[in-house]
Amino acid sequence: MRATRGFLAAMAGLLAVGVAPPVSAPAAVPTPRSAEPVPRTADWSLPAPTGPNPVGRDVLHLIDRDRPDPWVPSGPRELMVSVWYPAVAGQGRRVPYASAAESELMLRLTGVLDTTDAPADALTRVRTHARSGAPALPTTRRRPLVVLSPGFGDPRWMQTALAEDLASRGYVVAGVDHTYEAAAVTFPDGRVAECVVCASDVHSPEIAASRARDISFVLDRLLGGHRYGRLIDHRRIAVVGHSMGGAAAATTMLADRRVVAGANLDGTFQPTLTHDLDRPFLMLGTSPHGADTVDASWPESWPHLTGWRRWLYVPEMNHRSPSDAAVVGEWLGLDMQPMPGPRAVRISRTYVAAFLDLHLRHRPQPLLSGPSPRFPEVHFLAPGR
Repeated sequence: MRATRGFLAAMAGLLAVGVAPPVSAPAAVPTPRSAEPVPRTADWSLPAPTGPNPVGRDVLHLIDRDRPDPWVPSGPRELMVSVWYPAVAGQGRRVPYASAAESELMLRLTGVLDTTDAPADALTRVRTHARSGAPALPTTRRRPLVVLSPGFGDPRWMQTALAEDLASRGYVVAGVDHTYEAAAVTFPDGRVAECVVCASDVHSPEIAASRARDISFVLDRLLGGHRYGRLIDHRRIAVVGHSMGGAAAATTMLADRRVVAGANLDGTFQPTLTHDLDRPFLMLGTSPHGADTVDASWPESWPHLTGWRRWLYVPEMNHRSPSDAAVVGEWLGLDMQPMPGPRAVRISRTYVAAFLDLHLRHRPQPLLSGPSPRFPEVHFLAPGR
């Protein structure tokens, strides 16, 4: 499977027949609901975090001087990382979602500017709940760490709703921008790296392997650093990824034993697992990752998940639903998933948090034992058992 120059046309056709796009290509924009102008005065606040703690956010610029960039090898690998954490209430400035340049590049890459009347800076209107510069909430026990890897083409801020929720529940969350794989990555000196890989012939397993190296490097820096090294529990680390990020979660776990749990949110495994993964793993799939999935990597990888495992299927969500696109797309006037966007966000948040609470905090989670009347949309699948 490859990321090609013709991905937008191909993705539009796949979405029209309800098939999840290949993990190596950014998902194209769904069909607009109507020709009505995008409202300019509506409240575009992301769903509020559900945990008891306020949320702070820090931004890190990390440089791996021992590794040339795999996509633009003229210099070392540079990464931007957002760190969300439980914070002291009422301190710090509200974190912006996207800059005007980032908004335009993201909406152009996904075709939104070609199919709607959305202004190029539309994503600057999205309101977050985290605060920059807020002191970390004091704790007597080190906190578990969750690394988030976004879908191919998505910047790290497309997972903000999930990140803020996990931080409000007591986790430290690191969202990684995989440079030259996202629509826009802005560095502190003002440089903006666009998606070079989107117009290349790179094979998807190469991308997943590169992301695994990114994530391991981020762990090295976070765990070895003075500030976060003392805040994070080195024995309680998980990787959660959407689409290509889900593939990277599995790839990282095979290569890095520090990661004790992982989750794949609707991503094709890159490559299909052929070696056993003996630690807890969650697969949360949208259409078409049901019992008759058209993505062979899921049933073929399933037997190699030899630790705790769950395969959840939500047919009323689509490939973009595990990201902020579930709600942001609706604000842009797009026909997203069949269920309301806030409900899709709630399902993703609730099941990911339950998985992490079970395996990083060892708190019993009846929600993961079987179907729940609270979430009738979520189906439990267990092929081969």
